[in-house]
Amino acid sequence: MSVRLKDFYADWCGPCKTQDPILDELAEDYPDVSFEKVDVEEEQEIANQYSVRSLPTLIVENDDGVVDRFVGVTQREDLEEALASAGA
Repeated sequence: MSVRLKDFYADWCGPCKTQDPILDELAEDYPDVSFEKVDVEEEQEIANQYSVRSLPTLIVENDDGVVDRFVGVTQREDLEEALASAGA
């Protein structure tokens, strides 16, 4: 089963920049997870598809669909739990 973490962000978003190092660490520790950055300014259609209204929004999904969703800066432990639930 494939697991994805979508990071909805914008260049002007301060909290998004705070989130980045946490995601970078996770990406190193979870090589089997696909980490996708989605710039809401450039990819509004995808942001709308996932009903993104605040930044940063992180969505953990697998082949069955969305497993978890986080709004605002999210700590590593919470994301690790979601990745485990998704099958990572």
